[in-house]
Amino acid sequence: MPMQIRVCDPLMQTDRSHLPLWRRVMRRRSLIIGAAMALVFIVAAIVSLIWTPYDVAQLDIANKLEKPNAIHWFGTDHFGRDIFSMIMVGARTSIAVAVIAVSIGLLFGVPLGLAAAARRNSWTDELLMRVNDLVFAFPALLIAIIITAVFGPSAVNAIIAIGIFNIPVFARLTRGAALSLWTRDFILAARVSGKSLWLISVEHILPNIMNLLIVQGTIQFSVGILAEAGLSYVGLGAQPPTPSWGRMLAESQTMISLAPNLALFPGLAIVLTVLGLNLFGDGLRDYLDPRQKRESR
Repeated sequence: MPMQIRVCDPLMQTDRSHLPLWRRVMRRRSLIIGAAMALVFIVAAIVSLIWTPYDVAQLDIANKLEKPNAIHWFGTDHFGRDIFSMIMVGARTSIAVAVIAVSIGLLFGVPLGLAAAARRNSWTDELLMRVNDLVFAFPALLIAIIITAVFGPSAVNAIIAIGIFNIPVFARLTRGAALSLWTRDFILAARVSGKSLWLISVEHILPNIMNLLIVQGTIQFSVGILAEAGLSYVGLGAQPPTPSWGRMLAESQTMISLAPNLALFPGLAIVLTVLGLNLFGDGLRDYLDPRQKRESR
């Protein structure tokens, strides 16, 4: 009796496209864990718009520097303000700054990257990329110092500084991804049909690089939260009485030995939010591009 040999196609073994959407999402643990961690602070920020346990502008000197207890879950600061309430409002500040700053980067960076790729190896491409490199050479902190030196420190100026820093990030990513598509057959067919370079960029290039932009936007969102905390730490971000995680850390320095909870909870909020967003970004990248394998696997 002849021996039967079964040939297994490894691609068929790893193809899970037939699974329901929720099953495929659940297989990405980093995506689920990261989304859950980030969602906690997003919900806290939304809830703080209508309710907080205590008024963050209310001073209660008689109960200052209290340890965490049943009344004040995270304790109180040196003015008697409830730290848990300040964490909630601080989440709103950090998330709002990061969202608007990333939106600025997308709004200006993506069109610049598409234009540079469409006019590759021309003076337009060269000019856009050199200006892009010039802006990219200045970190967000230095841009914020320049802006605040003229207009003064505020959350709006922090948004502008972080947004300007994000523009070259998205421009470089968009240009690099778009260049790899301009030599594809379907792009050549679109050019032969008479479509303009800008119309091809919008109708054919942009939809094919949208996944990369979404993942990069998630990563820059976490970078924006860190940048906002750093700017507030040095006094260039949101100003009192608006709570900010970075300024809470700065104000806790002189009393960290007396009341370590003043630095512990805002520090944990920053770490957990950024970690959650990074995990979510990694999981989203793997979900949108299943063929991509990380070296750690």
